[in-house]
Amino acid sequence: MTIKVLLADDQALVRAGFRSLLRRSKELTVVGEAATGDEAVRQARATQPDVILMDIRMPGMDGIEATRRILAERPATKVIILTTFDTDEHVFAALRAGASGFLTKEVEPAELRRAVAVVAAGESLLSPSVTRRVVKQFAHRPAPVSGDKLTVLTTREREVVRLVAEGLSNDQIAAKLVISPLTAKTHITRALMKLNVRDRVQLVILAYESGLVRPGW
Repeated sequence: MTIKVLLADDQALVRAGFRSLLRRSKELTVVGEAATGDEAVRQARATQPDVILMDIRMPGMDGIEATRRILAERPATKVIILTTFDTDEHVFAALRAGASGFLTKEVEPAELRRAVAVVAAGESLLSPSVTRRVVKQFAHRPAPVSGDKLTVLTTREREVVRLVAEGLSNDQIAAKLVISPLTAKTHITRALMKLNVRDRVQLVILAYESGLVRPGW
């Protein structure tokens, strides 16, 4: 199956570079390009991509608002945020807007292609650095809201969600709970469905918002 990709970045050279890298894979095809957030929204409607590589800082509407609008219209679309530096202060806001992860523009070619395939398959790019950024954001916020949303989870599912929020992979969760990686993945999938969140990134955010995990624990 071919994965349709939309490139949104205000720098033509950056788009050309990513386009060249993606075309080396027979499974990926670039269906459109955009230089502004407004254009990204229009191109998303026209081309219906599976994955969008979205720059944050663009003229006019930025990548965060474009992500929010695109996902409001087409929730199945996956958005990977592109940043110049790993410390971009807007990454957290982009994740809250529904992005499935982020990449720096210095990403290795093979990693870029793998990331697009992973996100298209329904997973998320939740690296330890992203998790730490989420923690840092919540460390400066008021006390968490009520955890009533989590009452729909079983005890084991809550435990798994807590470990996801701590940045553990499926294999690490399986080892810690002495279960198989497949069972760990099944618990995560059920938690996503019960909580009505789109991916692991949103699961981490909800875990902190509900108080299941708190900074410094």
